[in-house]
Amino acid sequence: KTLMLIAISLGCSIIAATANACTGIRVVASDGSVIQARTLEFGMPLDSNVIVVPREFKRTGSTPDGAPGIQWTTKHASVGANAFDLPVMINGVNEKGLAVGLFYFPEGAEYMPYEKQDAERTLSAIELGGYLLDNFATVDEARTGLAELVVPAVVLPQMGFSPGVHYLVMDATGKSIVIEFTGGQPRIYENPLGVLTNCPTFDWHMTNLRNYVKMSPNLAPPLKIDGLTLDSFGQGSGMLGLPGDYTPPSRFVRAVAMSQSLSSNSNGRDAVLDAFHVLNNFDIPRGSVRDGEKDAHGNVVCETTQWTCACDLKARTFYLRT
Repeated sequence: KTLMLIAISLGCSIIAATANACTGIRVVASDGSVIQARTLEFGMPLDSNVIVVPREFKRTGSTPDGAPGIQWTTKHASVGANAFDLPVMINGVNEKGLAVGLFYFPEGAEYMPYEKQDAERTLSAIELGGYLLDNFATVDEARTGLAELVVPAVVLPQMGFSPGVHYLVMDATGKSIVIEFTGGQPRIYENPLGVLTNCPTFDWHMTNLRNYVKMSPNLAPPLKIDGLTLDSFGQGSGMLGLPGDYTPPSRFVRAVAMSQSLSSNSNGRDAVLDAFHVLNNFDIPRGSVRDGEKDAHGNVVCETTQWTCACDLKARTFYLRT
């Protein structure tokens, strides 16, 4: 077993059915550096590699009927982590400081309808992240470009079905959006906190935060009852009641609490280290999350953290820890 940390600079659900525990955050340093970071969890090996997609690389999108989809040539180089040895980004950053991450969204994704005449502007959900990195420099550009595309359900051969995903998109200014396909249409949400997990829909998670309005990084004050003073047992009482399980709603709340309570970081490197430190809290040890099923060899399928990454959008640098 190895621990690998890779940093590459650009100067100029295999996501199984059990893969439902990815957590994404944003950390901003006082020098303006913006860090997009996330964990990647699933129940079987994804065999990810760090890949670089260069400028002037010719691409063709996929369609449900096997016809060639949209064709494009990359404008911006990008670096990130792939899956299945494919030239697709599960999470990456381009040389303009735009980052895109794909997060599993199995119960929520309802992709767009497809007709043969749509082929020349069609690509699969797995390819969309790379398309955004290849073509756009900012969140606003990505939002505009999305309107020109058709993203239907396309079977990924390595999985045998069309995986449901949604997207965390962030640029070097710190602006962030979430893209989801529900009801057969793309829906774009402003993401002021830069956090994303999985199901339900993003707007549900934002509403759910209202159940935790008393969370605080500060020590809770003593409680006085009929002359009796009750003090907390120690540090951390301001976060008493913070959900600690691995469900997407609980992780969303915990990610907001931890990323928003960080002390000020002076530079991007400090912010990267803090991002990894926060995401340590979302590591899933093998065996602690199971779906109760067994694989073809009789092994219980367990979800586990496969890798954690961070993108420094100012330095255009990608970090990966396996």
